Amino acid sequence: MAEPTPPPHEKPADGASPIASELTRSIEAKLQDAVQRLPSLPGDLAYEVKPEALLAVCRTLRDEPELRFEMLMDLAGVDFLHYGRDEWQTATATRSGFSRGRVARAAAPDSSMPGRFAVVYQLLSISRNTRLRLRVKCPDTQEPTVDSVTGIWAAANWFEREAFDLFGILFRGHPD
Repeated sequence: MAEPTPPPHEKPADGASPIASELTRSIEAKLQDAVQRLPSLPGDLAYEVKPEALLAVCRTLRDEPELRFEMLMDLAGVDFLHYGRDEWQTATATRSGFSRGRVARAAAPDSSMPGRFAVVYQLLSISRNTRLRLRVKCPDTQEPTVDSVTGIWAAANWFEREAFDLFGILFRGHPD
């Protein structure tokens, strides 16, 4: 006997709503090898995008009727130079203070490591009331560059300027 499906308002045990599960299937069917699912909290959707596929992926996410991510809510530059170098033991450090819960690594980070810089896009489908996070890593650390999405979402203009000012990430095709 098949297990009963939960009502549409209830979330299954994995935390994903039926709408998020349907959206995941649609994204992966439409974008196939251009995106890879990233670990995320239950109910969140996050994908890594290949740099050469960024514009095509963003256009598909905006224009396909079953996806319709009409709005770029935020864009942020990320520097992974020190990412994962410190560990925080929050559960056992609360009695003595969080600063004592930090475990630092001794080796110096490699400033030319591949994928050091990335751009993260927070998208919103207003019509579906769904959010999506995209991450694209800059292939070149010495001159981090990705395509500009200002032609897809005009709101990217200011965010891309900010990512350039703070991280030196260049946006190919940016109007400024």
